[in-house]
Amino acid sequence: MLHLFSRRRCHLHLHNYPLPPILFITRQLTQSHFEDDPPFSPILKTLKPQIQKTLNQKNKKLKEDESKKKPHNNFPVKSDLPFDFRYSYSETNPKVEPIGYRETPKFSPFGPGRLDRNWTGTAAPSRRAIDLVKVEEERKAVLGEPLSEEEVLDLVERYRHSDCCRQINLGKGGVTHNMIDDIHNHWKKAEAVRIKCLGVPTLDMDNVCFHIEEKSGGKIIYRQINILLLYRGRNYDPKNRPVVPLMLWKPYPPIYPKLIKNVADGLTFEETKEMRNRGLNTPPLIKLSRNGVYANVVEKVREGFEAEEVLKLDCAHVGMSDCKRIAAKLRDLVLCVPILYKDEQIILWRGKKATETGSGPC
Repeated sequence: MLHLFSRRRCHLHLHNYPLPPILFITRQLTQSHFEDDPPFSPILKTLKPQIQKTLNQKNKKLKEDESKKKPHNNFPVKSDLPFDFRYSYSETNPKVEPIGYRETPKFSPFGPGRLDRNWTGTAAPSRRAIDLVKVEEERKAVLGEPLSEEEVLDLVERYRHSDCCRQINLGKGGVTHNMIDDIHNHWKKAEAVRIKCLGVPTLDMDNVCFHIEEKSGGKIIYRQINILLLYRGRNYDPKNRPVVPLMLWKPYPPIYPKLIKNVADGLTFEETKEMRNRGLNTPPLIKLSRNGVYANVVEKVREGFEAEEVLKLDCAHVGMSDCKRIAAKLRDLVLCVPILYKDEQIILWRGKKATETGSGPC
């Protein structure tokens, strides 16, 4: 303890007297050294404006690069595609006029002022006259010479497998408008696109193939039940691809007349009731699954009408909306009369003319 007190007194005694000149100089040097030390010096304040300048320059360069990459869209968009724009091309019938709308026709799914066509509630019609001969010539010019068998086999081997990355799934919406843009996006880096079809559109694959070729301008080179390969053509130029304005949302479907009437055409009320009860008590002709492949349903229904007057289709777990679509397609494809759908069961009557002739419609 005495030793510590003695050291403290010595320290105080030195501070009471002026320092020698040599010690004073060393103290000044040490103080300036600590002041210039980066952790304790205000050098960072001078660096902040430089850092901000560099960040501002980088941000300006990034904005310039983004502005160069993103093209400036000039609205309204003008598209020279030679057909009326619809949400679905394969699942709508332009000949059937709706009896009402769930929303006013002024709400265009392309957005306000984004397209030079007016939305009528079901379609955006083209403003210019369509020259079918000219359209077909342009399509043939893009397709070029027909592919040889070796070229077709090569494309089929590359794109027909289920693990193909160039695939588009076609669901219950059928050939939709935005699907055309997806096809052209795949054609930027691939010569062909694999299209997998499921659900109600597979009832009429010929109709699906027709609309895909007509709206996209390509050619189907391979078809296996519900698998399609769509070829873009020899002279296809991705830089000069057609302008396909996108639908920003799905429009509400309009209101159409009822598919099933209280009294079927050609029958009385009692006969209609009897036909419905007979159909409900008969075993189902076929059982349909949700989002399945219905490519052979039309043939089975036609064969069933050769032996029976009333048929039942089991559509459990398919959904009521899909049941109505299936019944509407079978009415047009088989020329039969849907008389009831209850508890996801579709009852079909082959019609009065077929009953009188004694054979099912062909």
